[in-house]
Amino acid sequence: MTSIKAFARHGRAASVLTTMAACGLAFTLSAAGPAPARTDTEAKSGATAIKIVQSRDGYNRRVRVHNQTGWTMLRFYASDSRTTDWEEDILGRDTLSAGRSLMINIDDGSGACVYDFKAEFTNGQTLTRYNINVCQIADYYYTR
Repeated sequence: MTSIKAFARHGRAASVLTTMAACGLAFTLSAAGPAPARTDTEAKSGATAIKIVQSRDGYNRRVRVHNQTGWTMLRFYASDSRTTDWEEDILGRDTLSAGRSLMINIDDGSGACVYDFKAEFTNGQTLTRYNINVCQIADYYYTR
């Protein structure tokens, strides 16, 4: 069972939760305790509420991130290109081994299509990519 702390930024938490659900992973939310199951896609935990949101424009913002660097990816960030904040690490406690891939729903409910990606690897290298249109791509490859 994977546990996720309730994020202050509701949109990114929704993306992480959606990605975990799409991958068939079980999860619980924690802040002041486990969240009760809700059918209206809103989970509440103590004083923290997370509303799972999706953009309503019909664009698919799911991107399969491929790690073809030869190193394990320790952290991955995807943030709306209009902001300067990297949000939180989407991988959390998980990593993405070399040669593996992970489907991530980048949709934060804002309607944005253009995001910046940042990945940090076990060799100490950070690879940052700007202006990735997640409404137009289905796969993104990190290579050496």
